[in-house]
Amino acid sequence: MASQILLELQPSNQSQPSPPNTTSCDNAQEAWDLLHRVLPTFIITVCFFGLLGNLLVLSIFLLPLRRRRRRLNVAEIYLANLAASDLVFVLGLPFWAENVWNQFNWPFGGLLCRTVNGVIKANLFISIFLVVAISQDRYRALVYPMASWRWRRRRQAQATCVLIWVAGGLLSTPTFLLRSVKALPDLNISACILLFPHGAWHFARIVELNVLGFLLPLAAIIFFNYHILASLRGREETSRTRCGGPRGSKTTALILMLVAAFLVCWAPYHFFAFLEFLVRLQVLQGCFWEEFTDLGLQLANFFAFINSCLNPVIYVFMGRLFRTKVWEVYQRCTPKSLIPMSSSHQKEIFQMF
Repeated sequence: MASQILLELQPSNQSQPSPPNTTSCDNAQEAWDLLHRVLPTFIITVCFFGLLGNLLVLSIFLLPLRRRRRRLNVAEIYLANLAASDLVFVLGLPFWAENVWNQFNWPFGGLLCRTVNGVIKANLFISIFLVVAISQDRYRALVYPMASWRWRRRRQAQATCVLIWVAGGLLSTPTFLLRSVKALPDLNISACILLFPHGAWHFARIVELNVLGFLLPLAAIIFFNYHILASLRGREETSRTRCGGPRGSKTTALILMLVAAFLVCWAPYHFFAFLEFLVRLQVLQGCFWEEFTDLGLQLANFFAFINSCLNPVIYVFMGRLFRTKVWEVYQRCTPKSLIPMSSSHQKEIFQMF
């Protein structure tokens, strides 16, 4: 992502001359120097934990398939695809870290410039769309449990995932085609940048970025989870005397957490991306707005990167489905003499939600 994408790599707008009469950017170079030193370390940290978490998710979901040839259910299909998308995304982060460390001097050549940025952008769209699909699947299963069996079919889930991957690839096509390494004499670097053939492309990009990549998915996530919460509250009121209600409250907390995580991770980037669009249109002018937008985009990128680490935690590790899968793998890989005899012990381990 950087100043030109939904998480695509690109240099800042520092190459654009700043008005000589403004003093807002006197310390901007110090801020950029600090960013070049510190941000790569954070990116590599995110990469490490993202690799660890998503590889663990995929291994837990896919390992039982080899042992007993069991097919993934609908929820597992979505979660496995989400982990795969986030895994592919974080594999591109070391290139991003090196790019920032080199002060946006791209050292990997034109082919990797297009490939890395295209894959990053595609998988960011794919990850967001899969989060929407997961919310929609939970909506059907929890709000309409009796009728959901007609809709929650494995083939439908697989087809939905295929369409999401295709959509992500199509939305990243301009990146694959228009990214290139260009020399920027003002900065004395050769940067991997997105060169649009016409100014109208900037408007199309912001619509794609802010509307397709954030506003519509956010509206869908809020809609589905609002109705899930309403349904859970209704059931909790009718069964409180029998069950005590703690499970509903924990599920509510989990749903609120996933919506909050989506907002925290993505809202800052889309806010600064829209500001950058206004700067390009010269609605906002001056050195202050250019530097504020560019630095803000770089920092907001980091929050969006964190999303690939949070997804395994929120959608998988904290859910009963994944804990059940871990228990199944544990039973297969552990000698019978070491497995607890009482089923209540298993209940205690996986009782959180």
